[in-house]
Amino acid sequence: MRRCEWLVSAELLVSQNDTAAVSVVIPCYQSAATIGRALASVAAQSCKPQEVIVVDDASDSETCKVLRKLADKYGADWLKVYFLPDNRGPAAARNYGWERATQPFLAFLDADDSWHKDKIALQLAFMQHYSKIDISAHSCGDILIHVGRLPKQFQASLYNLRQLIFRNRLRTPTVMLKREAVLRFPEGLRFSEDYFLWLALLKTGSRAAFLDIPLAVIHKPAFGVAGQSAALWLMELGELKALYAVWRRGSVSIVLFIAALSWSLFKSLRRLLLTVFYYRSRKFLGLKR
Repeated sequence: MRRCEWLVSAELLVSQNDTAAVSVVIPCYQSAATIGRALASVAAQSCKPQEVIVVDDASDSETCKVLRKLADKYGADWLKVYFLPDNRGPAAARNYGWERATQPFLAFLDADDSWHKDKIALQLAFMQHYSKIDISAHSCGDILIHVGRLPKQFQASLYNLRQLIFRNRLRTPTVMLKREAVLRFPEGLRFSEDYFLWLALLKTGSRAAFLDIPLAVIHKPAFGVAGQSAALWLMELGELKALYAVWRRGSVSIVLFIAALSWSLFKSLRRLLLTVFYYRSRKFLGLKR
């Protein structure tokens, strides 16, 4: 598939009345304040996924209480909530949901993010139309995407291993993949575990595509403020481990590996500087963290 444009409204959107053959997997940890918003964006899909699987990773009692109320609200047949007895990290939570999914396609969402109402309809139709694509992802926008109209056309392109090494555009809340994929998230990693999996899948021959259309909202900055991404060094260490694993498997040359490591470290330093600037700016303005 060459880089080209696809007509969204005319060719790709499936019937607004259909139920999508998609299992949505959402890991949840201490997300009482945001999980309701995430689930509301899934429930509002124009093409509603067949099931939603929320895996609580040993959260506090408040989060568990909220999840039980949401299960009552949406119905246990559609919203399936599992409670892990101990905290195992996002990789284990996603894998737990993955193993219990029943649909041929999986879509991942984080408990503090949300989707455009046509995300499932458009992305599933794309993957069904281009059946050789195993993984797809799309861009993100701000909160205004929830009220704005999608463009009539958007660009889609193949996304290969070399591109992924230097720029990870497969952000987890945007990813849809075929459930039959043989690999899973590495449970030994708590940071950059998603990047590790995407690299491994593309290394083994999976085909990925990137859709240049904003269908998700990441409600916190990409790094350095809250949640998993607050631990910048651990994030970087996870990314370096993923790159090292790809090199060890012979997927890239030593020259490309060194270039990728250098670029990764440069990005990490940039994130650190931006984070310091963020906090100092807020302190100067007298804002709370």
